[in-house]
Amino acid sequence: MITKAITFLQEVNIEMKKVTWPTRDQAVNYTVAVVGISAGVAVFLGGLDYIFQMILQVFVY
Repeated sequence: MITKAITFLQEVNIEMKKVTWPTRDQAVNYTVAVVGISAGVAVFLGGLDYIFQMILQVFVY
C-alpha cells in the first residue's frame, strides 16, 4: 500500500515536470478574457430576462 502511494507520487512528480505553465502575462490575459466573456454573457442573458419579463407582464396583467 505504501509502495503504491510512493510510486504514484513519484510519477506525479515526473508528469508535473512535463507541464508547460503559462507565463504571468498569459494567465492575466486569460483571466481577463474569461471575466469579460462571463460578464458579457450575464448582461446578454439579463437583458433577455428583462425583455421576456416585460412581455409576460403585458399578457398576465
